[in-house]
Amino acid sequence: MNPEHLQLLVTRVMPYGKYKGRLIADLPGHYLNWFARKGFPSGEIGDLLALMQELDHNGLTSLLTPLRKR
Repeated sequence: MNPEHLQLLVTRVMPYGKYKGRLIADLPGHYLNWFARKGFPSGEIGDLLALMQELDHNGLTSLLTPLRKR
């Protein structure tokens, strides 16, 4: 895992879809799980969604709390 990707989770917004404009770190688990079932998009957004789904699924979202304060 690239540590820079963790910072991107709290700064990058979802560019499309139902949650367009919401930080990737703030996307609901059911939405991330839907992508996990259907397939993540290619590119950076897909990589970030997959990482966020993994963090959410494993109860590790608290790792992002210190990054939000920057």
